[in-house]
Amino acid sequence: MEQRRLGNRSVGALGFGAMSFGGMFGPTDEATSLACLDAALDAGISHFDTANIYGMGVSEQVIGRWGHPEVHLATKCGIVNGPPRTVRNDEPYIRQCLEESLRRLKREHVDLYYIHRRQPDLPIEDLAGTMARLVQEGKIGGYGLSEVAPSTLRRAHAEHPVTAVQNEFSLWTRLPQLGLIQTCRELGVAFVAFSPLGRGMFGREPLTRDFRAGIDFRDTNPRFVEPNFSANLAAIAPFRDLCAARGWTVPGAALAWVLAQGDHIIPIPGTRTADHLRDWQVADLDAADLAEIEHLLPAGFAHGSRYGDHQMAFVESYC
Repeated sequence: MEQRRLGNRSVGALGFGAMSFGGMFGPTDEATSLACLDAALDAGISHFDTANIYGMGVSEQVIGRWGHPEVHLATKCGIVNGPPRTVRNDEPYIRQCLEESLRRLKREHVDLYYIHRRQPDLPIEDLAGTMARLVQEGKIGGYGLSEVAPSTLRRAHAEHPVTAVQNEFSLWTRLPQLGLIQTCRELGVAFVAFSPLGRGMFGREPLTRDFRAGIDFRDTNPRFVEPNFSANLAAIAPFRDLCAARGWTVPGAALAWVLAQGDHIIPIPGTRTADHLRDWQVADLDAADLAEIEHLLPAGFAHGSRYGDHQMAFVESYC
């Protein structure tokens, strides 16, 4: 697999997002999750991403039982589950969360530690100082930010270099192209793209609306409720036809598009099963292919917001 820089290490151009191991998109079990991790490693994936809130520790526990200390591992803290859901970035809380995560992960050190959401009333310089101390103590290899504005990244990076920024980015979520991806490149910060397959919208087969109410958050997500859901399926159908005509998998073409947007971008698709990993064979796209995809799915084509209002509370806006 092609390699890309993540801090001071090279990792596979595709990473693995482990949110679904916590049951966020449907039922799973530990044996299935462990088999999926093995298949990801066999496919050349070397960067694995989780968070303390994924299944309230379940995803971290699975990765901890899996072992494999040689892989590059990232986890996150900062979201305080509710109700109401809020955020904390103060040093005592970050240290407490890190120790709990390390116990679940069965590690004494994590390669990359993200603040999952920024606390608006805490200066970002204070947060960067906390993370710098954790780096100096050897608890973390580097730190990252998630769902932040370019201005926040610049301020944090000036206090202590940021390793990575993680934001949603895909064919139907393009906001990072309005400044954040460019700022990451300028500063030498990796951009880690979560949900590069549109939470399943760019999966092997078109989605159906059978989301589990109260468990799968897509059940109330604006892009997955009617009439937006049907409109989005219709908008993506010509892209699916193009993939079939060219012999690409739909996920493979969607991931190739994300990778083509910058050599500092590392997508982290996720899945619950090893079977879906076969669909991640990255398509070989040339300039004409990229132009055709852009014609079929222009920026802003998606119907509905990517989050509901309650989920946008701690997401930084800048455009």
